[in-house]
Amino acid sequence: METRDCIRVPSDTCALEELVVPYAVGGGVRDRLLLGETWSRRWSVTWRLHGGEVVWAVRDVAGVSLLSSEPVRRFSWRAGQRHRPGLQFMVSTGRHHGFESLEEQRLLLALDFVTVVEVLPQPFLLSFEHAGGRGSHTPDFLAVMPSGGLWLFDVRPRQLVHESDELKFAAAAEMAAACGWHYTVVSGWQPHVQSTLDQLSAQRRPLEDPLALQGQLETAVDRCPGIVFGDLVDGTSLPAVARAHALHLLWHRRLAVDLGRPLGDGSPVWEGRSEASL
Repeated sequence: METRDCIRVPSDTCALEELVVPYAVGGGVRDRLLLGETWSRRWSVTWRLHGGEVVWAVRDVAGVSLLSSEPVRRFSWRAGQRHRPGLQFMVSTGRHHGFESLEEQRLLLALDFVTVVEVLPQPFLLSFEHAGGRGSHTPDFLAVMPSGGLWLFDVRPRQLVHESDELKFAAAAEMAAACGWHYTVVSGWQPHVQSTLDQLSAQRRPLEDPLALQGQLETAVDRCPGIVFGDLVDGTSLPAVARAHALHLLWHRRLAVDLGRPLGDGSPVWEGRSEASL
């Protein structure tokens, strides 16, 4: 059998599901939620629209103007805090998006790679009922995927998930299912995926190509599928500059590598099968 370290992740065709390691909430946690026939009327969702707060029952969320919403809580920076918030620029959306930790920043990078349509950080506050009373939870991101579907995310390393977190995640999963959304708790990444995406992202923005190096790279891969990265760039008219353009083509999936292995001069490169455009 193939070990976890040998999983092949073709960069040109992989979906987000192949990159992340999801956290599986224990089956008994859902039993602590108060559901029943009327739960979607009793549970509520608070959104921030045009500077004000609006509350909907879960069953009415389909009527919310999602893309007009604002984060329900502000990002804060202070001395001595344990997490590291910031802003991540995404080529897919053309603007910066807030994150509250390096783990959240990594998810934004991966969403940018799969060409997400929109990302809403801290999208809403979910108020839910459980056996011990009422609880609340603000998921980390709501993303509009290339297919048009909505994907709700929480980001928490496995070792930092507590029992109270599992209950919140179970409530978020229930709400997402009722709305027809996908939901994932991202607890980690497949080996080497994040380090390789970080390398590729250095050249994700538009690049001028006066020497037509991108054409040289694509022609070389077409003639010799599986050519290794070092030989590919060395065969161009200006290898030092061609490296940047090769990373650019890899990010935009016009060329491809295995994200499941470290990217280096010995990495095989092939023609990308994605129709993603620059």
